[in-house]
Amino acid sequence: MNKNYYAILMAGGVGSRFWPVSTQEFPKQFHDMLGTGDTLIQKTFQRLSNLIPKENIFILTNERYNDLVLEQLPEVKQRQVVLEPAMRNTAPCILYASLKIQKENEDAVMIVAPSDHWIEDEQTFSENVQQAFDFCSQNKALMTLGIQPSFPNTGYGYIEFDKTSNEDIKGVNQFREKPDYETAKEFISQGNFLWNAGIFMWSVKSVIDAFQNNQPELYALFEQGIPAYNTSLETEFIKENYPKAENISVDYALMEKSKNVYVIAAEFDWNDLGTWGSLYDKLDKDAENNAVVHARTLVEDAEGNMIRTKNDKIVVVDGLNDYIIVDKDEVLLIFPKSKEQNIKKVLQNVKSKFGEQYG
Repeated sequence: MNKNYYAILMAGGVGSRFWPVSTQEFPKQFHDMLGTGDTLIQKTFQRLSNLIPKENIFILTNERYNDLVLEQLPEVKQRQVVLEPAMRNTAPCILYASLKIQKENEDAVMIVAPSDHWIEDEQTFSENVQQAFDFCSQNKALMTLGIQPSFPNTGYGYIEFDKTSNEDIKGVNQFREKPDYETAKEFISQGNFLWNAGIFMWSVKSVIDAFQNNQPELYALFEQGIPAYNTSLETEFIKENYPKAENISVDYALMEKSKNVYVIAAEFDWNDLGTWGSLYDKLDKDAENNAVVHARTLVEDAEGNMIRTKNDKIVVVDGLNDYIIVDKDEVLLIFPKSKEQNIKKVLQNVKSKFGEQYG
């Protein structure tokens, strides 16, 4: 494997739309959401390690999840766990990790990937990433993997690429925010729009140059820590300075402002597993089109449900269609799939009425 290949695995989110399984203390990336025997972060680590040396995979997460990361990824050393003392979106943590990697290897080429995505064809994923790495090694480029839209989804941002290009790697004209339904239909009809999957590739030199040019204040804040990074002084510097960072996404901080942005249309099946409905779409179904994880079910006149319990719990469902049924410890959720975007709000109401320990 190429010792210059690195990964930043993003594992700091809470995943509140997967409540009650995903909570602030134990978020979705540390759960076996698909019922495969591996948690989402374990699946992502394994996928990245097909191309990238395991010791070069850095896990970016909140400091409260440090022990969970080391427990679920026993091959990972503490040096690879990059801890955020405060939640500041993706730009600050990517800059912080990039400066650490540059200090270790200034020839590094890296991928930034979320820890909770579902990717079916891992071989094709590796081939697409290798193609991007080859390009980024030779060019000052910021790259992303875009997903071919299968329907006018309003839950994703979109990437508009140069439709005049016949190359696999295309220049990006602009990033578009999450559209309404009619705008999403228009994007798809134009034929040069991809879903933004939040997967990025670049050389460490290119991304740090981009931070210097586009986010000089943010860069100046983290530049002060260069002497401390990868030493015993790092933790103290980060605890003191990280909370001062602007809360800003890497999309807005760099990708929307830079001119040297390119995209590859991914050739693998992808799902961001953002909601119970998206998980339902990717799971095998029984004869009644119910998706079941861990439960033993007896269903009568019940179709299209997402059912998840602790191992081997017996669930009897009669006369219920298109519902999310999730049983976890002291919480039972029975909720229409059509209203799943409201689960975040329901969680806030539950915490307000019954206490923070339920979220």
